[in-house]
Amino acid sequence: MMNWNEKIKQFEDYLRLEKSFSNNTLEAYLSDINKLKDFSLENLEGVTPVNITYEQIQEYLFSNSKKKFSERSQARWVSSLKSFFKYLVEEEIRADNPTTLLEGPKLGFYLPDTLSETNIERIVNAVDLTSNLGQRNYCILEVLYGCGLRVSELVDLKISNINFKENYLRVDGKGEKTRFVPFTDFTAKVISDYILNSRKDIEINKKFEDFVFLNRRGSSMSRVMVFIIIKELAEKAGINKSISPHTFRHSFATHLLQNGADLRYIQEMLGHSSITTTEIYTHLKTEELRRVIIECHPRNVLH
Repeated sequence: MMNWNEKIKQFEDYLRLEKSFSNNTLEAYLSDINKLKDFSLENLEGVTPVNITYEQIQEYLFSNSKKKFSERSQARWVSSLKSFFKYLVEEEIRADNPTTLLEGPKLGFYLPDTLSETNIERIVNAVDLTSNLGQRNYCILEVLYGCGLRVSELVDLKISNINFKENYLRVDGKGEKTRFVPFTDFTAKVISDYILNSRKDIEINKKFEDFVFLNRRGSSMSRVMVFIIIKELAEKAGINKSISPHTFRHSFATHLLQNGADLRYIQEMLGHSSITTTEIYTHLKTEELRRVIIECHPRNVLH
């Protein structure tokens, strides 16, 4: 038992200090490795990270694959385990790497879910603007869609990082990368109205005075809270697909691309380190074009 915990702790320190992993990525990796630890303790007597074999790891992955996890989750488990055992080999804790031959499931091209402009309006219109929390939620939606922020960036957004004179946000994104995201006059008005009016009615906890979005207790909001707000508003608006804060980010990028924005600018605004990540949206554009051709091309009319 100690052996697993000790090695996982050392790996955590390595990821945090040497790889500068964000907390979310770190938690995902550690969760995956702890699942292997739990499986070993329950099913593989005397097995530790130092002596576990390729076959035993395969057995663990096979037992998981029967539990209807998505292919993306399975691919991430393999990636986490490969990193863990590569670290053990590099630190000379193990002589061999039992995950060398492991392959994750082949992922089909993953297209993020997006909302049409009409559905975004429906969700925004579902907000009750008569309360302070409603005003806050309205502003949250506007910042997610108007600036394309990740939910972690939204909850960490500081008032001191908003430049109303030039209309841009300074965002501290993944991997401690800072970017500047411009916003429209409309978004500027929504944010300043919220800060100057409903936000000031909250009794603000001293530590969180600079945070834009606050909960009822005057502290910073959790990511989970933002998920719940959006889920409830989508249900209220009668939209029956699974929607998360990320759906607004995807919609921000897709609508910019559909309206002619250059992919490089979108990459910059989303804070993607690689253009390849942003290129996912060109596939969305292709889907859109295909739909337009099918619906509008005169050759598609049956004679």
